[in-house]
Amino acid sequence: MTGRPGVTLPAAGDAAAFRSFELANWGDGGVATSYSDWFGPLTVQTIPALLNAAYVTAGSTVLDVASGPGYVAAAVADLGAGVTGVDFSAAMVAQAKARFPGIAFQEGDAEALAFPGGQFDAVLMNFGLLHLSRPDVALAEAGRVLRRGGRLAFTVWAPPAQAIGFGLMLGAIERGGAMNVALPPGPPFFRFAEADECRRAVVDAGLTAVSVETLPLVWRLPSGDALVDAFEQGTGRTRSILKAQTPAQMAAIRQAVAETIAPYRSGDGYDLPTPGVLTVAAKP
Repeated sequence: MTGRPGVTLPAAGDAAAFRSFELANWGDGGVATSYSDWFGPLTVQTIPALLNAAYVTAGSTVLDVASGPGYVAAAVADLGAGVTGVDFSAAMVAQAKARFPGIAFQEGDAEALAFPGGQFDAVLMNFGLLHLSRPDVALAEAGRVLRRGGRLAFTVWAPPAQAIGFGLMLGAIERGGAMNVALPPGPPFFRFAEADECRRAVVDAGLTAVSVETLPLVWRLPSGDALVDAFEQGTGRTRSILKAQTPAQMAAIRQAVAETIAPYRSGDGYDLPTPGVLTVAAKP
């Protein structure tokens, strides 16, 4: 179905298929075991700004949605706040529990949160919105479980022209491989990279006092091959695209990355500007 101008949202059947696709990617045998190795050093850079934007302090009650490896929830707990982490992947929940045994993590659906309304002072999502079949429903659910005056804060990636790690990878696939790989229809991956779209979505979810800012993140990698490996072993959609390439296409993709990553050389590695977009809003 079609939502706002320029935004195509999946139909109900497609949404279910995309959810199953994402869940398979983040389950055992998918990217659950390797995601934090590749993307953890990058995604944790947003955590201080995320918690600050949501006014998380000692005594706050916080829900970490799409909690993944558990790093956000651990930072919340370090502040003396009460936190629950929710993720749809049993494998990710098991990882988070093993990594941070003193924190409550549970399986759950971001689009149908198993909590009563008005329970939390803050709801956080660190790059989780990108993997949901119905992100607008998840935003409405976040608003539902917030107390009046509570705050939602979430991060997504900036557009690939700014998020160089993504831009180099996608450009290399277009140059050396094939992008026309059959995947279940899902929401546009960079939909929320635009500040106006973030504002519209959270206002539609019933939230106010919206603020959007870009966070300057840097992804440190040892080589161009490491960038390809990161996407091949630590992502959902791009991983599926890479798995569909022929050996010759993969060789061409790796060569394209090796050439285009060169300007970002720094010492014995590469520093790739890969900023995130932080949105924060309040429940009136």
